[in-house]
Amino acid sequence: MSSRNLIVAFGGVSPEHEVSVLTAMQVIESLKGTNYNIIPLYISKSGRWLTGDSLLKMENYQDLNELKEQAIHCTFSHDDLGKPVLLETEKRGLFNTPGKYPIYALIPAFHGSEGENGAFQGTCEMYNIPFAGSGVFASSLGMNKIKAKDICRAHDIPVVEGFDFFESEWVENQQSILKFAKQLGYPIILKPVNLGSSIGVTRVEHEDDLIEATETAFRYDENLMVENAISPLIEINCSVLGTPHDLQTSVCERPLGQDETLSFEDKYQSDNRSQKGMASADREIPADIPDDLTQKIKSLSEKIFKLFRASGIARLDLLINADTQELYFNEINTIPGSFSFYLWEESGMNMRELMLNLIDIATKQ
Repeated sequence: MSSRNLIVAFGGVSPEHEVSVLTAMQVIESLKGTNYNIIPLYISKSGRWLTGDSLLKMENYQDLNELKEQAIHCTFSHDDLGKPVLLETEKRGLFNTPGKYPIYALIPAFHGSEGENGAFQGTCEMYNIPFAGSGVFASSLGMNKIKAKDICRAHDIPVVEGFDFFESEWVENQQSILKFAKQLGYPIILKPVNLGSSIGVTRVEHEDDLIEATETAFRYDENLMVENAISPLIEINCSVLGTPHDLQTSVCERPLGQDETLSFEDKYQSDNRSQKGMASADREIPADIPDDLTQKIKSLSEKIFKLFRASGIARLDLLINADTQELYFNEINTIPGSFSFYLWEESGMNMRELMLNLIDIATKQ
């Protein structure tokens, strides 16, 4: 097979920008030596689209201002035959002309809103670019935790009791919201509706703590949700790979955080995790749970993957009450941190093989 241009898209204006860069670098590293010509598409925190070889090296991201000076502005376009290309939109040097790269396929490595929420996927569909992962429907539904739970509840998939509210409602009816939270019963979990990586997630023990946590969480999202805190809690994750018509599940993992819920610090800021992301978080793989529970989790993960019409890879995060063994859907991650390759390694598939599988699925749909 001759060399084909593979775009790896990452960064973005989401608070999970840095996590996205980590995942993209892992993807790029895993595909070195393959027959793909890797072309980075980095979206800066201000929304600028950039490309160039300087974006392929992790160490260059220590100075973002210098990196942006070295990089080249770009956009999607079409060639004379109507096929998608990545087009450089500025000249470099006295005789250089802007580059135009035919796109074979694209791997989105975004995390959080404005990248994982279906907006970028919709842009790819407009340009007829084959891309790895879920389409607009599953991406947008999976990003909104409230709507995701609504559809699960409608299909008899258990979810934790809770409610959501917007910043405008908090300003106008704070006491009513505090009353609803009290009726749920402390402790509770507060989280942004449209974010991942545990950013803004807080376990709240008292009303005063809820007020402070809410004000902090509104820095990340205008829509927040409150849920019962399950105790004693076991978190279990399972990854699904494929399409709704042909899929497989990974082994299960049990993340091990410092508290009952895994925080952003647990995932990305402990020891050397700033370089390895979710691949280095503390976890138990395979999860030390009964075989029948493992099979129940895998079956439920497949059901949810099909229900959301997901594609490529997703990670299903589930909650278990350790006393009652009750199982609850927590969320679906349509672009999981590090693409959950650590789960597939335990299932007999390394990172390179996983990425090649994703590209194959993208180009055959």
